[in-house]
Amino acid sequence: MNDKLKHPVILFDGVCNLCSSSVQFIIKHDKKRIFRFASLQSAYAASVLQQYNLSANNFNSFVLLKEEKVFTKSTAALMVVKQLNGLVKLLYCFIIIPPFIRNAVYTFIAQNRYKWFGKKEVCWLPTKELKSLFIN
Repeated sequence: MNDKLKHPVILFDGVCNLCSSSVQFIIKHDKKRIFRFASLQSAYAASVLQQYNLSANNFNSFVLLKEEKVFTKSTAALMVVKQLNGLVKLLYCFIIIPPFIRNAVYTFIAQNRYKWFGKKEVCWLPTKELKSLFIN
């Protein structure tokens, strides 16, 4: 089986400071190394987005590919925290809030993330030790 398919894959905006910090947070709290990562700007992400009929030009969503299903926005984020180590997994309780409310908050933050947290000129690059967690 392809390694990409054995592990849930998180697609994230590689130039967004908030998104890159979130990936680093996930890595820190993913002691079992469950997740793999790919920038939304990558060819891999473009093929996944096309396969699931999602926009390849809109980098406002956090995307989780798990067991051949795609989750986006707040649902994706909550599905990820549920699998992390530590108290952060308690955030999963927000799954009870209807998605239209969760996603409205998510969208508001996503639309303002560059203004509030900044943007890089190029995608964040993982260290040599973490490189195996990333898909080109």
